[in-house]
Amino acid sequence: MRVYVPLTLSGLAEAHRAGELGTGPLVAYAVTPALREWYLSDDVEELEYAALNRAALASLRLLAADPGAARRRVVVAADVPDGAAAAGPDRGLDPAALGEVRVAGPLPLAKAAAVHVDSADAEADVSAAAEALTAADGGDGDAQFVVDGAEDHELLWYATQELPNLV
Repeated sequence: MRVYVPLTLSGLAEAHRAGELGTGPLVAYAVTPALREWYLSDDVEELEYAALNRAALASLRLLAADPGAARRRVVVAADVPDGAAAAGPDRGLDPAALGEVRVAGPLPLAKAAAVHVDSADAEADVSAAAEALTAADGGDGDAQFVVDGAEDHELLWYATQELPNLV
């Protein structure tokens, strides 16, 4: 199963040093039944892209909570055995938790398939989105427009061999 783990650049650097994304349980995003129902597509690539975007939003939340972090969203795509990731039974139908799963146990960085990171030209929009996130969550339409502006930037794809250059 492919999972998408939200991080920050400092979190990615720590994962690189430790050799793992965490000891678990980790919050990640994947193609879950609830995400399939919400997205209304049978195309696996589209569904995985939707899960990646959910993880990018979670990365933005990490940035909002850490004003000192570099203003770039980071998502690590990793492969885990089927059954190693499961949607929380209490959050499966929560719209805010679409695609959210918990990965049990440690997740070695060696299981990473790719890393997705914002480019430098996205930093201003990502920074503004991180600052506007709380207001957007509260229903402020103008703030939601700012948050959506970060989503206009596609995350760049990096091979795992490029990780040392990213951190």
